[in-house]
Order: sequence, then C-alpha cells, then structure tokens
Amino acid sequence: MKKLIATLVIALSFFTTSNAQDKMMKETVTKTISLEQTKGEFTQKGITISEGTYTFEIANNNAGTDVGFVLLPKGKDASKPENHIKTAYVTSVVKEGETQTSNPTTLAKGEYVYFCPLNKTEQYTLTVE
Repeated sequence: MKKLIATLVIALSFFTTSNAQDKMMKETVTKTISLEQTKGEFTQKGITISEGTYTFEIANNNAGTDVGFVLLPKGKDASKPENHIKTAYVTSVVKEGETQTSNPTTLAKGEYVYFCPLNKTEQYTLTVE
C-alpha cells in the first residue's frame, strides 16, 4: 500500500509539473513584424512595439539585390557582429520577390536599430515600450 501511495504521489507531482510547463509554453506568444525592403531602404522607417517575442518577416520588393536583416541595441557598434541579435537574422538571404523570416526573438524594453547590410539601408529605430 505504501508503495502504491508513493507511486501515486510521484505520478501526481509529474502531472502537475507537466501541466504547469505546458501552460507556460502556451502563454509565450510569438508575434510577427513584417518589413519590406525596396531599393536602398525599408518602407517602415521606425517601429514601436511592446515587450515580447517576435519573428521578423522580411520581404524583398525590387530592392535590386539580395537583402538581409540586422537588429542590435541602439548605441552598439553595428560593424561588430558580436553586437547583433543573431536570432533576428533572417534564416536565409531574401532574393528578389521573396520573403524570409527570422527565428523568434525576445525583446526587452529599450531602443534598437535595424538595417540591411546587403541593400545598404540606413539604420532605423525600433522602440520597445
């Protein structure tokens, strides 16, 4: 009987922990930020969002070259890859007429800059409130 009670307690403990983890995973919602690049620029010149997890969707609309996406905290040296938020990179270079996405990227309050190193855009501000 003691063995049965111990087994039930262990099973109940596992079930409760599993449900709590499932609930936490369901509460993590990934939103999408869609950006379009044309020749030498993003059409969205600045963005303000709330804290959370985002996937960046980058469209190449006749940019005249392949495009990419770089995001980093404002004030950091953009020429140093170690300052880039690598999860925000598109998973593949964006060819003419195509759209590619990044991996989910969690952003805390603050200011960031985004740009395309291939299409040579200026740096635009992304504000997280």
